[in-house]
Amino acid sequence: MRKPIIAGNWKMHKTINESIEFVKQLAPELSAFSGIERVVAPTFLALHAVASALEGTGIFVSSQQVHWEEKGAYTSQIAPNMLRGIADYVLIGHSECRQYLGETDETVNKKLKASLAHGLIPIIAVGESDEIRSSGQADTFVRSQVIAAFDGISLESVAGVIVAYEPIWAIGTGKSATSQIAQEMIGGTIRATLTELYGEAISSQVRIQYGGSVKPDNMLDYMSQPDIDGALVGGASLDVTSFVSLVSLAAQAKGV
Repeated sequence: MRKPIIAGNWKMHKTINESIEFVKQLAPELSAFSGIERVVAPTFLALHAVASALEGTGIFVSSQQVHWEEKGAYTSQIAPNMLRGIADYVLIGHSECRQYLGETDETVNKKLKASLAHGLIPIIAVGESDEIRSSGQADTFVRSQVIAAFDGISLESVAGVIVAYEPIWAIGTGKSATSQIAQEMIGGTIRATLTELYGEAISSQVRIQYGGSVKPDNMLDYMSQPDIDGALVGGASLDVTSFVSLVSLAAQAKGV
């Protein structure tokens, strides 16, 4: 069985002190859920402080971004080797980075390769806009994102990559994909594409999350789907009670 993974993407929220205080409250509440992989993604400024505060708790830390070069004239960027020893995971290709910061399929692929080379666990986000879904092209679009992201990735590395399906139309809009839509895209498009690329034995090992207005009141529906292995959570991960509820519901749904 694929180990479920719940990751909280804090985006541009919480100061260093607020982040430390938050995880000090969060860690004991999550200690009972070792069957779930628990991850938080604070801002770069708070990354080291949060990693230190969580040491020994079993909760992992993710960077929200990474560059593909190890050094150079890339003002404001963070190299993968700079994250080693601090972050365990790294988010790549989030829709907000694609929409506002110029992220492309090509840079997603470069960052994926660099992250794997430096021992980071990548979480690759893919997903379609409302316009693309309305035009009936959601499957084709997401499939192309997956193919581009995994271009040149070896068979041996694939199972260590996590994919997050984040329909853009359901991020920060109050909308959410039904559990049926999420399952169809995750199982019928993303995992099916990985099967085409690497075979069923490998694709069946890849963990795929759903992200898009995930909340405690819809979490059980998502996690009850056979191909949904977790959630990449935004706003609902900023509150201790809410985040703990999400992890608890995931454990209930998956029986771990």
